[in-house]
Amino acid sequence: MDFPRVRRVWRRVFALAWPVMAEQTFRTAMRTTDVIITALISPAAVVAIGLADLYARFPLRIGLGLGGGSIALSSQDTGAGATENRDEAVTQAILIGALAGLPFVAFGLLYGEAAIDVFGTIVGRETPPEVVRLGSTYLAVVFATAPARHVALVGARALQGTGDTRTPMYVNVAANSVNIVGSAVLGLGLFGAPNLGVFGVGLATAGANVLTAGLLVAAIAGTWTPANFARPRDPTLAKQLVRVSAPRTIEGFGSEIAEFPFNALLLGFGEAVNAGFQLGRRVYQQVTGPFSRGYNVAASVLVGQALGEGDPEGARFNGWAVAGLGVATVGVIGVGLALAAEPVVTHPTVVELFGGDDPATLEYAVDFARVYGLSAAALVCFSALSGSLQGASETRIPLLARVTGMFGLFLGLSWLLGETLGLGPSGTYVGVLLAYVWMAAVVAAGFAYTDWAPRAADMMAERGTEAGAGGEDGEPSETGDGTSDRTDADV
Repeated sequence: MDFPRVRRVWRRVFALAWPVMAEQTFRTAMRTTDVIITALISPAAVVAIGLADLYARFPLRIGLGLGGGSIALSSQDTGAGATENRDEAVTQAILIGALAGLPFVAFGLLYGEAAIDVFGTIVGRETPPEVVRLGSTYLAVVFATAPARHVALVGARALQGTGDTRTPMYVNVAANSVNIVGSAVLGLGLFGAPNLGVFGVGLATAGANVLTAGLLVAAIAGTWTPANFARPRDPTLAKQLVRVSAPRTIEGFGSEIAEFPFNALLLGFGEAVNAGFQLGRRVYQQVTGPFSRGYNVAASVLVGQALGEGDPEGARFNGWAVAGLGVATVGVIGVGLALAAEPVVTHPTVVELFGGDDPATLEYAVDFARVYGLSAAALVCFSALSGSLQGASETRIPLLARVTGMFGLFLGLSWLLGETLGLGPSGTYVGVLLAYVWMAAVVAAGFAYTDWAPRAADMMAERGTEAGAGGEDGEPSETGDGTSDRTDADV
């Protein structure tokens, strides 16, 4: 193995990934703050926002899907020096995202109460009227800014595709800071502000969505970032954006759908099992989530730009290098979490932040934290290689991996072992672990053996991007953080 080359790629990965990691960490802090503030309002508020957030995941998945398409085209066209194509692709992706958010505005205004009330109908009970009132209010306010949420997600990933991961970090940290302060001030009525409760928490989130979208649009429209807006004229770009984004969106929807029967399975074993699963997984995500997100974005950028430069061998090397770095870091952290799960999960600070002070809940939380810790290497490998394939415009393989893993093993095998064969929660431990191992194996096989590089080259040619052209002088252009678009594998 060419270790000097690997080290060069890893340095580039860290340069791209650390702003994404910081951004993800700050957003996690914002969500934790919202949970604490909501708990101070009332127990009904906690339930209401929890139910509303289940619906909020759907615009998030659409935004992430469109963001996957934008980062693919942006990174490839940046590597090829095709700035006009890139700018038009960015513009079209943002417009599509804004339009895709409009149905959620109508849904929140017209069907918010029914959407919250349906949970009681599902379990054969009446949903408390206060929960319906608070949940529908929060849903209507947050969904009113769904177009802005999509614009923010797509715009951030379009900029990341150019190699500029710092601008989205600055914008999101600023907006999340406003969200945190706004939730506290408006939700609790601090400093003389009106005490708006759940409505205030929703206003703070909605305001942060609009602020994020506005700042990113201003950054793209100005001279701060490499990308810019262009008049949308070429329908080929829109078709390719949808072609790349659709599998990514379906993948996210499938993952969310599988969670519902899986949680029902856990509830069948007892509320403590389900609560333990939520707590154990949340602890794992708090520790490793920022790393996985950072590696996913870095892999997309490095692979996409290398393909744009006409270097498929370099793209393949970069993808494996990012996956190796993920296993060497997140995999080791996961083993550490598995070994130290009990003191970590039962620490008073963790219990206070995330709840679960019931002894039975904590027992299952420790077990699930161990399972996720042991699966960390597979999870980060899946995330990194999915990002690599996404950078090559190949989102069908991650879709296949996740859907088969979630429904066949995460849900199917867990149900077979836990319910049908009577192994109880222990059966779900096996199903969860093997699901992530399977997902990693599928994307690894896809990255190793499928023709994603020729497919990316064909798509670039279809939209008029000449791979390997570089900038005007045949050299890669400069990215927003002052680094060259050329991958370190080429230095």
